[in-house]
Amino acid sequence: MTRPTAPVLAPVPLGPGGSVVLRGALDVERTANGLLPHRLPARARAQFPDAFVALMEEQPSGVRLAFRTEASTVELDVLPTKTVYKGAPPGPDGVYELLVAGHPAWRTSVPGGDVLTLDMATGVISTARGRPGTARFSGLPRGDKDVEIWLPQAERTELIALRADAPARPPTPTGLPLWVHHGSSISHGAEAEGPTGTWPAVAAARAGAELVNLGLGGNALLDPFTARALRDTEADLISLKIGINIVNTDAMRLRAFGPAVHGFLDTVREGHPGVPLLVVSPVLSPFVEERPGPTAPDSEAPEPRFRAFGDPEDVASGRPTLRVIRAELERITALRSAEDPDLHYLDGRALGGVFDVASSGRQAGGRGIWCVRSQGGGRRAPGVPPSPQGLGEGTSRPQGLGEGCADDRQRRERACQAPRPRRDVEDTPYGERDFARLPLPDGLHPGAEGHRLIGERFARLAFGDGGPFGPSGPLAPGRDAPDAESSGEAQP
Repeated sequence: MTRPTAPVLAPVPLGPGGSVVLRGALDVERTANGLLPHRLPARARAQFPDAFVALMEEQPSGVRLAFRTEASTVELDVLPTKTVYKGAPPGPDGVYELLVAGHPAWRTSVPGGDVLTLDMATGVISTARGRPGTARFSGLPRGDKDVEIWLPQAERTELIALRADAPARPPTPTGLPLWVHHGSSISHGAEAEGPTGTWPAVAAARAGAELVNLGLGGNALLDPFTARALRDTEADLISLKIGINIVNTDAMRLRAFGPAVHGFLDTVREGHPGVPLLVVSPVLSPFVEERPGPTAPDSEAPEPRFRAFGDPEDVASGRPTLRVIRAELERITALRSAEDPDLHYLDGRALGGVFDVASSGRQAGGRGIWCVRSQGGGRRAPGVPPSPQGLGEGTSRPQGLGEGCADDRQRRERACQAPRPRRDVEDTPYGERDFARLPLPDGLHPGAEGHRLIGERFARLAFGDGGPFGPSGPLAPGRDAPDAESSGEAQP
């Protein structure tokens, strides 16, 4: 009996002019090993204050290779960098996920690679060099298909070579609205079960949006270089999840926080006037709700857990807690919305915590989920997202290989309505009972199931009917609040 013949794999070029698109990256650096995706442009990276920002920015949360092929076998050579925290056991290898026509189909990991050890107490980083490895996917379905390979969300990944047993062509344009999101480590999603399991990725898949995830662990600090990156990145929808890093780094007093938020929003609006912009406050984190930061690992806890070291009496002098942060974000967003009808606010406790949606007010000015009412008659249909550019230097648009980029005028002329979110998820609030069932394991970060629930919840609240990214905006003029009994949803 003859053995089946192994597939013959041929190189698929990675680089400018090729057929592979790199979605979710704003820049690509050519290294001695290959190509390193970046989630912030070179100009921003030149202004990083320390190596920790660079470490988070280089971890490719939401970055994926996209192409169209008839191949049944695909191999990707990479040099991963695993991050180990001093004093803690190493985590599992990162996950590479292959999607066919948008559906997760294959998962694998690449052992080995470089190992970066970070001492959280001193900030010292050391690196031990390792060897590259290969992510291999075989048994793909026959026929022509769109393929995406999502890179591990918490492993720096240098792309060395791509091979397949059939030629690759540029992927089919998704035609989906381009959603750019910025947030903290919760948005970065290191604790998720894989790159498509981070809550922004879950929300994008549920809602039908093309994601650019600028969640930066520990670094959602209203940095001007991040605001400029957002300003210069093409987007149909923008969300900013602000606050937890301000508290857990003890970075600002309330006097500085308010103007910093205004300045950040001003910069983003310079590049995106009229684009739906959603400000999201922190999810519930009980130990910093009433006590200010800084936060740090609790050396006395039997398992990894954070605690707050601030003095609650300092709140009176301007040291913020999460409760203070939420109130200030709500105030600022309400103030600005009088002249910016496309600006909205979402209380992050609605996404994961003890916030009871059924008892909160959704009316304009209410202290509930939606505290800013749309004044502009609902959301305008988002434009077809631009085809990503070739991998070049000095650009801060989502990066790709071999596709041209339509200008804003063309995109708006080709505007299309975003798909409605799927409604096959449970539409009950993720409130007190859910928090009791799925607490934040270390006090700050949700686990894999928490990411899934937050993503589904965000898709329903932000992209659903009445949401700021939905077909009609939150309580657009002329629309009444949905009846809770008739809609199947717990409405405030």
